[in-house]
Amino acid sequence: MARKRIRIDLEDTDGAKYNFSLEGNVTRDKMLKIFELMDLMNIEEPEESAQLDSIGAKIWGIVDKYYPLGKFTSNMILEKYEDEYEEPIKLSIISTYLSRFALKGKVGRERKGKEWNYQILKLAQRERNTT
Repeated sequence: MARKRIRIDLEDTDGAKYNFSLEGNVTRDKMLKIFELMDLMNIEEPEESAQLDSIGAKIWGIVDKYYPLGKFTSNMILEKYEDEYEEPIKLSIISTYLSRFALKGKVGRERKGKEWNYQILKLAQRERNTT
């Protein structure tokens, strides 16, 4: 099995730079510890002017808020969307947007039985960019 290597480079609002590097057996728990450390230091990713005026932005908001590290399905997003925004939406619309997010490289997807499982690719993209 190939060794995993993840490098995270951040800059805070004061201009200070931080570099985190993980090599070897990188687990979910280890990544959560890095995020906890970042939270303690008040380091956050820059917010892309989060305007929730479009359906796609609302769906991405649900994905980013509830499933930053875990896997999810279109049905799970449907439930969260209707709870969060108190408005109905068709499952086909959510599936279409998730498919678009996959094409743009924002999420990965894999077939499990009759439906797709999705996962945000933030960490995987950083790993690819540093190797």
